[in-house]
Amino acid sequence: MSELAPYAANNASSLGRRHPEEIPKHRSEFQRDRDRIIHSTAFRRLEYKTQVFVNHEGDLFRTRLTHSIEVAQMSRTIARALHLNEDLSEAIALAHDLGHTPFGHSGQDALNACMKDYGGFEHNLQSLRVVDELEEKYANFNGLNLTFESREGILKHCSIKNAEQLGDVGKRFINKTQANIEAQMVNLADSIAYNSHDVDDGLRSGFITIEQLRETRFFQSLYAKVEKQYPRLDDKRTIYEIVRRMIDEQIKDLIAESAIKIEQANPQSITDIRNNKENLIAFSNDMYEMHLELKRFLRENLYRHYRVHRMSHKAGNVISKLFQAQLDDLRLMPPEYKNKAKQEEEKNGESGRARIVSDYIAGMTDRYAIKEYKRIFDPTELT
Repeated sequence: MSELAPYAANNASSLGRRHPEEIPKHRSEFQRDRDRIIHSTAFRRLEYKTQVFVNHEGDLFRTRLTHSIEVAQMSRTIARALHLNEDLSEAIALAHDLGHTPFGHSGQDALNACMKDYGGFEHNLQSLRVVDELEEKYANFNGLNLTFESREGILKHCSIKNAEQLGDVGKRFINKTQANIEAQMVNLADSIAYNSHDVDDGLRSGFITIEQLRETRFFQSLYAKVEKQYPRLDDKRTIYEIVRRMIDEQIKDLIAESAIKIEQANPQSITDIRNNKENLIAFSNDMYEMHLELKRFLRENLYRHYRVHRMSHKAGNVISKLFQAQLDDLRLMPPEYKNKAKQEEEKNGESGRARIVSDYIAGMTDRYAIKEYKRIFDPTELT
């Protein structure tokens, strides 16, 4: 690890854990966070949760797990270049998607619609709920008992209403302050990863084409360079070469622009980072515009492709029908969830009952959700 900048997170400046623990002897506090995340049940489930393509549609498409690992790799690279805390950056990157539902954003939208009368559903809040409450491994507390810095990095955005219920980690949304600089950086590393790799998966699937992508300025500029340097390269290697350069160019731009912003702001502590009027991790204006153009292209041409939409439509039906059936009859859930739902209903009424049903569904993998749907609604399926 490179020498830390004075405004980077470190053990001495950490705001600690919700439940006090002895200081680890052979690793940092943020290494401990990372290790707990990797060993969590929620992290293993990411292997079978959708990025864009549902798990059974192909073995080589990205999943939430491979995406999280890719974000962690990029985050460590950027953190080292900017003298930020690599361990904290890695922990936030590995945890940022722990609360995602099966079936990607279509699953989240469907579950949010189901929960509209019970407080809604948002995957950032659910990721925090996973690490604060839902993991059940330790004798002395629920959740993973992560440091404040990891928890604030997981919660990328939050409404004031929800922030008021989250205690310490919600205060920055109320006070309009910034997250630690590692959290700011991982947020953009996440964006680099899913834009670039959705291009790769979209081309691999055949849902989008090189010709279509050449309409975007960023892709076309890189395509021209690759074609000039390697005029006889086959499509498979051309795609990889372009995607590799997409990632590299965005990371280099992010590092250069962020270094300028940091120098201008001249923060001397993590408190200065939090009190700054704007985030100090950013793209240059030109790269930001190209990044947004590519994001819009993917939304219109990949995420709204009719075959992706068909699967999203099916996914929404699976989520909504599972939710309603299990909300109406808790006996359709495993005993541990049924018992939790009853306990929460006694404390918080129907909203408490619904929240546990939501937890159960959000924790499902794609294939488990499909199997559970068949168990409940298909008369020929063995339970």
